[in-house]
Amino acid sequence: MQKTAGIHHITAMVNDPQRTIDFYAGVLGLRLVKKTINFDRPEVYHLYFGNESGDPGSIITFFPWPKQLKGRIGIGQVGVTSYIIPAGSAPFWEKRLESHGVKTTASNRFGEAYIQFEDPDGLPIELVERKEGPSNQWSVGNIDPEVAVKGFGGAVLHTVQPFKTAEVLEDVLGLESMGQEDGFLRFKAEGQLGNSIDIKLTPSVRGLMGAGTVHHIAWRAKDQEDLHRWKSRLEEKGLYPTEIRERHYFQSVYFREEGGILFEIATDPPGFTVDEPMDKLGEGLMLPPWLESKRADLEKTLPLVEVRKEDTE
Repeated sequence: MQKTAGIHHITAMVNDPQRTIDFYAGVLGLRLVKKTINFDRPEVYHLYFGNESGDPGSIITFFPWPKQLKGRIGIGQVGVTSYIIPAGSAPFWEKRLESHGVKTTASNRFGEAYIQFEDPDGLPIELVERKEGPSNQWSVGNIDPEVAVKGFGGAVLHTVQPFKTAEVLEDVLGLESMGQEDGFLRFKAEGQLGNSIDIKLTPSVRGLMGAGTVHHIAWRAKDQEDLHRWKSRLEEKGLYPTEIRERHYFQSVYFREEGGILFEIATDPPGFTVDEPMDKLGEGLMLPPWLESKRADLEKTLPLVEVRKEDTE
C-alpha cells in the first residue's frame, strides 16, 4: 500500500510578518528558510521556518496579512501543532518561554507530557520530548542542538466526522492506528518527524478561517512520480484532488477530507536550495520565475522584515 511518511508542512494564517519572525525564529529558534510570497496573492509574504536544512517534517509556513480578521479554532481545522524537542530539554523550554512572557500549561496524552502555549496570533502549539528524529543543528542565542526543536511531532485534528477522517488517515494515507485514549484517536506514520496524528473525538465549535488558525496540513510524497500515484489514488477514493500545482519548492495536490480539513500532498524535492544556497537560506526575497518581472513592484509593496539577533548578554 502507498503510504506517506508523515507531515510535509503546515501552513497557518497570521497578521504581522515581523512579529511572526520574531517568535518563530527568535523565541522558538527555528530557521527562516524561505522568504517568498503567496503565489496566489503576491502582495502577501509566504514565510517558511524549519530546521537547519528545511527538511520536510520540520516546516511551518505562514501567510501574514494584516487585514485579515481573527479566526476561530474549531472543527474542520488542525487544532494544535506539535513539535519534538530533545529528551530532557523540557525545563529549558519552560524557562525560555517564561522569560519571553509566553504562558504555558502542561498536559498529557498517550503517556506523553506536553508543554502547551500559543503564538502571538493565538495559534496553539505544544512541545513534546522524544528521542526519535535527527537533532536540529541550527543554533540561536542559547538554543543549541542539545535543546533545539527538531521538527514536527505531529498535529491534533478537529473534525466534523472523526471516524471519516480516521478512515482517510488509515486507509488512504497509510498511517497505522495506535488506539484510543481520553477522547483522542492516535495514528502513526513511518517518518521520524511529523509522524504522530491525533484526532479529537469530543465536539467543538465550527472553525472560522483567519489569523491564528491553520490553513492546511500537507503530507509527504516522495517525488513527482509518487505524487501522480497519490492523485490517482485520491480520485479512486472519490476525494476529488485538485490538479497538480507548481509551488517551486515542491509540487502538490489539495483535497478536502470529509471531516472538513484541507489536506495537501506535497513532494519532498526539489526543496529550498533550488533558488538559494544552503548557507543563505531565508536571506533574500525569492520569487518564482513567473513573478520575477514584478519584483520591483512587490518590493515596494511588501514591508521590510528581518531575523533579529538575540541579545544574549
